[in-house]
Amino acid sequence: MGILFGGKSAEHEVSLQSAKNVIAALDKDKYESVLIGIDKTGRWYLGKNLEDLAVALDGSKAGLGRLLEIIEEKKIEVVFPILHGPYGEDGTIQGLLKLANIPFVGAGVLGSAMGMDKEVAKRLLRDADIPIAKFKVFLKSERKKINYEKIVKEFGLPLFVKPANLGSSVGVNKIKNRQDFVKAVKEAFLFDRKILVEKAVESREIECSVLGNEYPLASLPGEVIPARGFYDYEAKYLDKRTVLQIPAKLPKKIIRKVQKLALKTYKVLCCEGMARVDMFLQKDGEVLINEINTIPGFTNISMYPKLWEISGLCCAELLDKLIKLAFQRFQDEQKLRTSR
Repeated sequence: MGILFGGKSAEHEVSLQSAKNVIAALDKDKYESVLIGIDKTGRWYLGKNLEDLAVALDGSKAGLGRLLEIIEEKKIEVVFPILHGPYGEDGTIQGLLKLANIPFVGAGVLGSAMGMDKEVAKRLLRDADIPIAKFKVFLKSERKKINYEKIVKEFGLPLFVKPANLGSSVGVNKIKNRQDFVKAVKEAFLFDRKILVEKAVESREIECSVLGNEYPLASLPGEVIPARGFYDYEAKYLDKRTVLQIPAKLPKKIIRKVQKLALKTYKVLCCEGMARVDMFLQKDGEVLINEINTIPGFTNISMYPKLWEISGLCCAELLDKLIKLAFQRFQDEQKLRTSR
């Protein structure tokens, strides 16, 4: 089994921690791990463990070709991409693996691409009558047209500015004044050519894990209680004061509502395998979808595996099911015609 991790993303370090936990949790009697790492420059490496990635593949383009050779040489039967963010969670690596004709864990090309692009995902959810927070999108070429006063008049303060294609709350800022806004827009455009401005929602932050292909299941929901303003990168991975309430303390009616919305979001965005759906629960009981993560974290503090554990599925069993889902989809696709 190939474990693909690292990558040219601001979430590189998160991917390393996720990979460590996946490797540790895998049933060693069933699976032999082949570690394939990608550094921040895009170079590919092969190693026996995360601390000893000794055999370098030859650069990006040659590395891709070499990867396919390794898959054949090592007789890798399935690949688990644990690449968070661009160049891994956005459909790029999924397309490569699909062309290589090898099963892989998680969403396919379409689901990955739509889940990664927050603007596209929000438009599709809105068209499917799934509630979301109000937002606007700006391209880098439209930067001079961004009018702070006009946005504040429509959305009020505070509001959020974020890159359209990134995860782990990298580049996300909560805005309370013009100075914050100008700085946040500049930072967001460092990570993407397209940014979102969103209306801030006074709410509780709820997350729900989803597992499956055609017939997905939703876990019990959890709640994130950040010690500071919002659940940014530092709150997720560095601030030990952040509380993860697992499961969330919610009425049964709200739990069912959260699960139903999570499954509908998953299906609308053409997801398969796994995803974590993040939501806002308002005081009046209304639930808004924030975003979906098609390769959720597997670190020791990550919600996705923790929610399945509290729902009755330990990490080893969860990984086993994800791998079986990858094979199931692959086998179904192999039955499809490719010619008349």
